[in-house]
Amino acid sequence: MNDFCKQLGIEGPILQAPMAGSQGIELALAVGEGGGLGALPAAMLDAEGLDTALARHRRDGAGPLNVNFFCHEPPTPDAAAEARWRRVLAPYYRELDLDIEAVPAGPGRRPFDAAACEVLEAHRPAVVSFHFGLPEAALLDRVKAWGARVLSTATTLEEALWLQARGVDAVIAQGLEAGGHRGHFLDHDLSKQTGTFALLPQLVAALEIPVIAAGGIADARGVRAALALGAGAVQVGTAYLLCPEATTGAVHRAALAGEAARHTALTNLFSGRPARGIVNRLMRELGPLSEAPPSFPLATAAIAPLRGAAEARGSGDFSPLWAGQNVGGCREIPAAELTRQLAEGCR
Repeated sequence: MNDFCKQLGIEGPILQAPMAGSQGIELALAVGEGGGLGALPAAMLDAEGLDTALARHRRDGAGPLNVNFFCHEPPTPDAAAEARWRRVLAPYYRELDLDIEAVPAGPGRRPFDAAACEVLEAHRPAVVSFHFGLPEAALLDRVKAWGARVLSTATTLEEALWLQARGVDAVIAQGLEAGGHRGHFLDHDLSKQTGTFALLPQLVAALEIPVIAAGGIADARGVRAALALGAGAVQVGTAYLLCPEATTGAVHRAALAGEAARHTALTNLFSGRPARGIVNRLMRELGPLSEAPPSFPLATAAIAPLRGAAEARGSGDFSPLWAGQNVGGCREIPAAELTRQLAEGCR
């Protein structure tokens, strides 16, 4: 066990990536049972849901918990942008016999705010992490006040230095291979995004705080390689998606287990912000990167009815099939067992 793992209170250098929409507290509990740091994605939880999940962890958790939040700036609704998006999607609505005028409103993702912080203060989780930067200083100070370790994602050296200057305890180096949403926040130029094993040594050399490697790591060999390059731990997401404790849907599970998972791409079609997923029909026909979707996370609302209707027919044509570039570690085994296997030779 290295010093960073001791600081976090975990047995092995494995952090489970928070995966909103594909997990709840059960996956985090199982990872903790296996000696890693489980994570709870909170961007899609209201205050009651967050409180319930944290209470469950306090009752049944075998180790510390990482509670993760987004820090995006809530967009201003733009009627013209929404109308444009609906025009683009209209042929698909007609094909599936859906009413495009009945699209529900709602942002789909919540940034960290005072209400969420109040719930956290009642439970005092050991680790709190952020995606897309950091919350305002006053909220960050409240998180630190109870002694929580603060982590945040960096996709470039500039972002990592920015985070270090604002007092995070460790930086998650998110390589371009990673599944799900890119964590960039200082610069949206995707040409500046690099792979995990190019980004990691740069951050290790430049920072005075621990670096956590994320992206494309799916087995014990990848974990050991990251540690050899100076990582204090690794963060793994995609490999957990087939575990029984994950809430990954049937269509998504089938895609992960099939040949389609070999082809992933960054797309903004499902939320309005670049995220890596398995290429499907919508990505092939509209993008995968397009000017059509409204700002994150407003694109989600008009996609949801298409996704629901298609999945009811067994199709992932309109689903965000989030996955990293390496699905080789995806296995239908308990998450605790997978966590122990990932940490093999590293304890």
